[in-house]
Amino acid sequence: MSKPALGRGLGALLGSSLPPTKLPDAPGPASAASPVADNRERVERAPLTRIHPCPLQPRKDFSSDALRELADSIMEQGIVQPLIVRCRGDGFELIAGERRWRAAQMLGLTEVPVIVREADDRAVLELALIENLQRENLNPIEEAHGYAQLIEQFQLTQEEASARVGRSRVVVANALRLLKLDLEIQGFVRDGRISVGHAKVILGLSRAEEQKLVAERVIKESLNVRQTEHLVAQLQNRGATPARGKSGSLPLTRDSHVADLERRLQERFGTRVDLRYRQGKGALQIHFFNDTDLERLLEIIGVKLD
Repeated sequence: MSKPALGRGLGALLGSSLPPTKLPDAPGPASAASPVADNRERVERAPLTRIHPCPLQPRKDFSSDALRELADSIMEQGIVQPLIVRCRGDGFELIAGERRWRAAQMLGLTEVPVIVREADDRAVLELALIENLQRENLNPIEEAHGYAQLIEQFQLTQEEASARVGRSRVVVANALRLLKLDLEIQGFVRDGRISVGHAKVILGLSRAEEQKLVAERVIKESLNVRQTEHLVAQLQNRGATPARGKSGSLPLTRDSHVADLERRLQERFGTRVDLRYRQGKGALQIHFFNDTDLERLLEIIGVKLD
């Protein structure tokens, strides 16, 4: 299913009145996000050392293999589409074309073609978001940070931000929820080790340590989203009714050493562990959720089934 067109498009943001040219970064059809110059603009040559990346650029990860392919294309064909920049001090700041800029650096080029435009920070951020979203260059966490930056820096509502970049409010809201995940789990999503579907299920857990345990189980055991839902439901059900001792009292308050030991045990076993300790006595409870889970735990502690 094709994606809907995004916002006003790069032409409107950058002031272009002509339709996109068919001059891509690399062989293949031109992207709808490619900013183009109109006939009144002049392409200049600018020293590569005077061009700097824009801190508003939401995209942080660039595939080295993809950059090498682009560099090979530039070596054969040259940079057929100028970089879009704005003046900053005695140099230039990129508005669009960071991939070409990086590939040019890889090739050791000294100059690149540029078009100089005037644009404020909001226009630049909107442009960067739209360009990357249309090209599907952003990972889910980068996309979420882009929306958050647009909302926070320019005091926009989610509805206003979604309208600026041509996304539905639901899409923007769901993306922003990913930023509530622990930073380590955000890294798993960014690297593609867990999917957005997995992440949405994990968000059903409020405790960061439980979120981490589930995420690690997803990766280690290659759980699908439905299996992850079952695991999260088990944790939620167990957390709804606090465990009680024989006397009916709630578990004893633990000091920091007991809490740290419980955390280390959870990391070791990859599941929820409850440790109760008082004056040299207590109980250790290790949770499992199916027969396979039990077999995994028995293997960890060295118990073999007959």
